[in-house]
Amino acid sequence: MTDVEHKPGGASVAAPATGGPTAAAVAADTAPGRKRALFLAVAKRVPFTTAYVLITMALSIAFGTLWSNAEDKPWYPDISYGLPSFEAGRWWTLVTGNFFALYPVYYLFVAGAFALLTGFAEYKLGTRRTIVLTVAYQVVAVLVVALVFLIFRNTGWTWAADRAQETDVGFSAGMLAVLGVASAAVRPPWRLRLRLAIWIYVLFSFLFVGQMADAEHLVAVALSLPFSTRLAGPRGLRARALPTRHEVRLLAFAMSLVTTGMLIIGNLLPNRITPLGVDDGVDDTATWFVLGILLLTVLIANGLRRGYRWAWVTEIVLLALPLLLVVLVIAVWILSLIFPDADLDLDGIPEFVATSVITASFLVMLIVTRRSFRVPRRSRRRLATSSAHPETARELIKKWGGDTISWMTTWSENRHMITEDGESFIAFVRHANVAVALGDPVGPPGSKKATIDAFVTLCDRAGMVPYIFSCTAETTAVTDALGWQSAQVAEDNVIDLPALEFKGKKWQDIRTALNKAPKEGITFRMVNLSDEPWALVRQVENLSQEWLGDKKLPEMGFTLGGLTEALDPEVRVGLALDQEGIVQGVTSWMPVYGRDGEIAGWTLDLMRRADGGFRATMEFLIASSCLWFKDQGAKFVSLSGAPLARSEGEEGHPEKAVEKFLNTLGATLEPVYGFRSLHKFKAKFQPRLTPMYMVYRDEADLPRIGLAITRAYLPNAGIGEMLSVVRH
Repeated sequence: MTDVEHKPGGASVAAPATGGPTAAAVAADTAPGRKRALFLAVAKRVPFTTAYVLITMALSIAFGTLWSNAEDKPWYPDISYGLPSFEAGRWWTLVTGNFFALYPVYYLFVAGAFALLTGFAEYKLGTRRTIVLTVAYQVVAVLVVALVFLIFRNTGWTWAADRAQETDVGFSAGMLAVLGVASAAVRPPWRLRLRLAIWIYVLFSFLFVGQMADAEHLVAVALSLPFSTRLAGPRGLRARALPTRHEVRLLAFAMSLVTTGMLIIGNLLPNRITPLGVDDGVDDTATWFVLGILLLTVLIANGLRRGYRWAWVTEIVLLALPLLLVVLVIAVWILSLIFPDADLDLDGIPEFVATSVITASFLVMLIVTRRSFRVPRRSRRRLATSSAHPETARELIKKWGGDTISWMTTWSENRHMITEDGESFIAFVRHANVAVALGDPVGPPGSKKATIDAFVTLCDRAGMVPYIFSCTAETTAVTDALGWQSAQVAEDNVIDLPALEFKGKKWQDIRTALNKAPKEGITFRMVNLSDEPWALVRQVENLSQEWLGDKKLPEMGFTLGGLTEALDPEVRVGLALDQEGIVQGVTSWMPVYGRDGEIAGWTLDLMRRADGGFRATMEFLIASSCLWFKDQGAKFVSLSGAPLARSEGEEGHPEKAVEKFLNTLGATLEPVYGFRSLHKFKAKFQPRLTPMYMVYRDEADLPRIGLAITRAYLPNAGIGEMLSVVRH
């Protein structure tokens, strides 16, 4: 880092011409225009969804169903679909019924959910495919359910007899069907989560609510979701054969909460007729019991999410016990058949059996995926992930080479995951239960994927979130194939040395610094700081402490080295000395190895200059170092990337959530550390910019990753210090 000074510019601001529109007036005039433009853009992208919502809302106002129940209207039988309508020959209701809601509050689902879910499907699948699928599955679901009611209404099945007399309105069956198809166009792990959410909703509502619409939803999803990849056409994404260990844990987490939630919600719902029988309503004793179970379930579910062995064992036991009761229930049912006159209470047995089927499915899933839940207790996890092998890391870097920040992986705070063959490694630090890996994996050509796979396996076994920071496009190519996400976090500033000459107008500031320094009595030395007298080392230390003295936060770490790292015998240190031998500025340079122990270049790390001295000290030091390394045969130097700072992105490029967080963090720390000023300073050297990325497996991990990366850079900052910077 460097202490870059700036003075306010002298640009003037012209006043608006007299009589012209004020800025506020212009903004007021253009705001509605922006809204209209946004609406037109959305309507153009999802015209089917937009048209349906507008028509439905217009009809709700015209016919008064937005504030009163549709089923109370005298014309309701003429527009609602269902078995009574079809038997009366009102087949047009397959169309008219789609544009109304039964009750005013249902418009949140009929219009609001349709806009969100079908709009998403139309965005993913295209308008034509969305129209065909939505309409076709709506019609099929309504007709199939009506046929079921026709067949079973006189069989003594109370639910079928009751629902066979009803009619309904809404477009929800088609909406859920096309949403299920659109899930095939969603990348993992969100595809599995979306499909799980759809199945949970339709199964629960059918079994425990049992309205006519719930049956239509189940039919529509059952006939569409299993064939979603084919129905999605060219928009469908190829899915992995099996979910990853991470996805299995998330699935177990959700299922643990869902199975308990079904018991609770089903117990709290009022009297109702379901496909499983007639429920008498709320049981206060059972309610308190299942609420107590819920508290335990939350603890166990979180353990399953993190892959803990104890959580898996506990969940297995809790799931197995109710299944033993199923045997007793079946025995009671058999006895009721053998002894029909016996006084046996069978109320609630159908719902209990249905819930047990779901529970049994969850139990089988846990048994089949048991290898995903092997995270040991905390003390053993600490031993498994606390290995640091800096010497091995140095040997492998010299053997295989590395990226421009690879030498940072040898720093003392890093842990190292070394592959079984001993030829590759990834360095990481652990914060907030996130393994923050630094840079590209180091190893033989073609080994990156295997090394990353091993790193993910280590994280999964230890219950950590895998995350890689400041890697190159070579690594993102591997993680992209794994379904991970990436975001640019910095830019590496590389100067190619063989053709470097400080000639031309663009190098004027640098030439001025090189020419003026000798006149100011400033000389340059490149040294191994570890070999220098202790008095000189103390000068460098004091210079660094002076620079940090007025900061509101302590010295940052992770990718930013200090004096300890500068004392590494492999590191070169450039010094600017005045006529009395006093250090006026210092830069440290880490080696960048190619293969077979050859140093290909050097990377800038520490940057410090004394206050009140030669103002162009840093320009002089960097330029002199470049010339020195060029004479030594180096191919390049890297000025590294300023943390949390990069060039402006392309106009119109959507900013990801993680990029927003990093930009906010960078803006917050700018007054203290000046990362963005540093980024602009490095542009003086006309560097070749290479993007540096962070890659992460799952958007759901981003809050934890944000905490981890903050702690990685500021491991010793207290809450009070952080708040003081935010206030600043």
